[in-house]
Order: sequence, then structure tokens, then C-alpha cells
Amino acid sequence: MLDDERERVAAAARRLAAEGLVLGTAGNVSARAGDLVAVTPTGGVLERLAAEEVAVVDLEGAHVDGPFAPTSELGLHLGIYRRFQTGAVVHTHAPMGTALACVVDEVPVVHYAMLGLGGAVRVAAYATFGTSELAELALEALEGRTAALLSNHGTINHAADVEAAVEGALLLEWACTVYWRAAAIGRPRVLDESDLAAVADQIAGRGYGALQGPGG
Repeated sequence: MLDDERERVAAAARRLAAEGLVLGTAGNVSARAGDLVAVTPTGGVLERLAAEEVAVVDLEGAHVDGPFAPTSELGLHLGIYRRFQTGAVVHTHAPMGTALACVVDEVPVVHYAMLGLGGAVRVAAYATFGTSELAELALEALEGRTAALLSNHGTINHAADVEAAVEGALLLEWACTVYWRAAAIGRPRVLDESDLAAVADQIAGRGYGALQGPGG
């Protein structure tokens, strides 16, 4: 059941581990297909996760397939699916994002690439992992965004598919690293709404980010 999604979730988990965004069993990934969700198992070692270890649940959290129980953060994933009708969710304990989540209340837009996250990255207030309180605080921080930090905990982001969600997690960690390095030198300059509107117009006009012919 959900063989393709389970393969992609396992591959995403292994890539996140290779990129240093997750360590050991800390972090989780899921992908939705209709009313079912393929999700990493609790206690699964992400750097060597196999597709057959990935759990399948329904949107109410009932176990449907797979030999292991789903991640303890299942409620967080399901809440995001219900609220935002998205296709995949990634939760990490990425070093820079987690470090900033221990210090700041928001990561401002210091680079236009952060438009890919929806803008400034909010930090959800602290709550114990695996709780409905954490899930609700994360949903509030994600409103109008595709990424957020979880105070003293880690990061969360979602996208249309699991590959895009992994890219979003990498972008989030990069943005956190840029902000941290800039703040170590001085007070980072923040892009305002007019700056971001001009960037959006430029992207739309040029088809930025997509391959084009020589005349494009």
C-alpha cells in the first residue's frame, strides 16, 4: 500500500540525514496520497530507513499498513494536512534552525530566496514534543507560510510533494545560516514589502528558476 510514497519518504529521510538536517531517529517525514499518509516510523534510523519500514495511516491517525508504529509527531503532520491541504511534511532538528529557535521569535527576510518559504519565518512557542499543544502552535506559526521554527525544538515545513518539502527544509536551514552569520557581524538589513514585491515581479517576468532557451 502506497508503495511509491513509502519509497519516496524513505529516500527523503536518507537525504535529510546525508545533508545533516536529521540525526539518528530525531526527525520525521510524511507524504499524502488522498486519504492516506506514508510516514516515518517512531524509532526509525533515518539515515538507513527502508521503504518497507515506513508506516501508512489514515487522516485520523489509524494504522493501515507497515510493521511499525508511526512517528510520535503524527498529530503535527496530520494537523498540517487537514489545515493546509498540502502533499508532504518534513520535521527536522537541523542545527542552525534549531539554534535560532532557541533565541529568536522570528527570522526576518534577509534574502529574497526566503519568498520560497512564504516570507519571514515565525517561531512557534515551546510545547512538549508529540503533544496536541505543539501541533496547534505550529499550525499558527505556519499560517500563510510553508515553514516555521519550533522553539527549543527544531523546524517544520510542508510542500506539494516530498521532494519539494526536502528542498524547503534545505532552504530553511540555509536562510537560518545566512541570518546567523549576518547577525554575528552586525545588525542584518531586512528586505521590506516593496523590495519583495519587486522581486516577485522580476521572478514572474523572467521565469526565474526554470531552464530557458538562449533567447529566454
